[in-house]
Amino acid sequence: MSFLSPTLRMENLSTVPIMSLDHVPEAQRYNKDNIVAQWCAPINGKMYRIELEHGTTSGRRMIWVNGREVLRRDWMFKLVGEDTFDIDQARCIIRVDPAPGFKYEYSLYIDGKPHAQYTEELTRQYRLWLCTCGSGSGGGGSEQAGSTDASQEYRIMLKLDTLSLYVNDELREETAVFVEGGTDTSFVLQDTPFVLQARSSGNKHDGIVHTLLVNGVPVPEAKIQQIMQEPVSILQTN
Repeated sequence: MSFLSPTLRMENLSTVPIMSLDHVPEAQRYNKDNIVAQWCAPINGKMYRIELEHGTTSGRRMIWVNGREVLRRDWMFKLVGEDTFDIDQARCIIRVDPAPGFKYEYSLYIDGKPHAQYTEELTRQYRLWLCTCGSGSGGGGSEQAGSTDASQEYRIMLKLDTLSLYVNDELREETAVFVEGGTDTSFVLQDTPFVLQARSSGNKHDGIVHTLLVNGVPVPEAKIQQIMQEPVSILQTN
C-alpha cells in the first residue's frame, strides 16, 4: 500500500536527477550574488556588461550578457578552461585559470585581445556621456520644468570614425548642421533638447572637440569604466 498521493507514486517520479536549470525561468536563474567576475566593453557602438558565474562546488558555469544567459554548462568536473561565445559578431573568450590558494583567475578576451587592451583601444574610438532626464532627475539642468515623464537614464555614445550616434544602444538618424566653427547635431529626448557640438580644437594633436549640451548645459564626458558602476537596467536589452 502506498501512502503517496496519485501524482507522487513511485512509478510517476522521474529517475533522472535534475542537474540543469532549464526548468527555472531565466529571470530567476540570474543572481548577482553568484557572479564572480564582470567586465564592460563597447562592441559595434553598443555597451555590453559580461558576467561570469563559476560554481566551484556545483560545477556550473554560466555567462551572462546584459543580464541574459548566453552560455551554461552544468556539472562540469573540470573547473578550469575556456568558453567561447559571440557578441554582435565579436568573438569572446572567458578563461578560468588556477591561482594560488585554491583560487581562480578569470580573463576575458575580445577578438583575440585582453579585455583591458581592447577597452583601451576602443575608448579612443568613442565619446561617451551619461545623463538623466525627466521628472525627479534633479541633476545637471537636464530636468525639464513641469515635465510629467518619469526620469530616464540615457547613455549617449559617438563613434568617431563613422560619426554614428547611439542613445542607449539605438542608432539615431540625426543630421549634423553646419554652423560657425563646426557642426551641431540636435535631437530631443523626453521633451529635453540635446545638442552635440563638434568644434575644431585649433591644433592637430587634439583634433575635433565634441561637447554635449542638455538644456543648454554642458554634460561632462564619461569614461567607459564608469558604466560598471551603473545599474544593470542601463545596459539591459529588450
